[in-house]
Amino acid sequence: MKQSGATLLELMVVLAVSAILLGIGIPSFSAFTCSSRLASATNELVSSLHLARSEAIKRNSRTVMCTSATGTACADSGGWHQGWLVFHDANNNALLDAGETVILARQALPAGFSLTGNQHVSKYISYTPGGATKLISGAFQAGTLILCNESGSLNSARKVVISSTGRPRTEKITLASCP
Repeated sequence: MKQSGATLLELMVVLAVSAILLGIGIPSFSAFTCSSRLASATNELVSSLHLARSEAIKRNSRTVMCTSATGTACADSGGWHQGWLVFHDANNNALLDAGETVILARQALPAGFSLTGNQHVSKYISYTPGGATKLISGAFQAGTLILCNESGSLNSARKVVISSTGRPRTEKITLASCP
């Protein structure tokens, strides 16, 4: 009577091949996960910018997107990664005042993400009724936001460039370190 089954040697070979495949696959899966999280956070930011712009056009009034750690007021310090607000700015001061409508309150990005803006977009982005970006002084507002994952092993990041017409565009970039 013939018995069938796997020998110990065959099981060891299968385990060795499996370990090699896992060793190759896990780092690339980790990179894929990191890249997906970065793309998702970038999409949320760009979606909020589009919302602020469309609300300004729809309401025929200034709409502002500002940094916010609390979700109830614009922040005085810190970056965009702490969260943001989109609101109707009736008095054109780029601050959320009593009686102004909050359109969107976005909580902080996941731990490890950094989102910073250059000088003109470090605290707020203001859209006019025509959909353009302007500072509260009336000067045109254009700038760049950099989104990166501090805890990621990759140096990949995303740059969101906001033109004076108010339209955001994204670029994949590589950084030496996350700012």
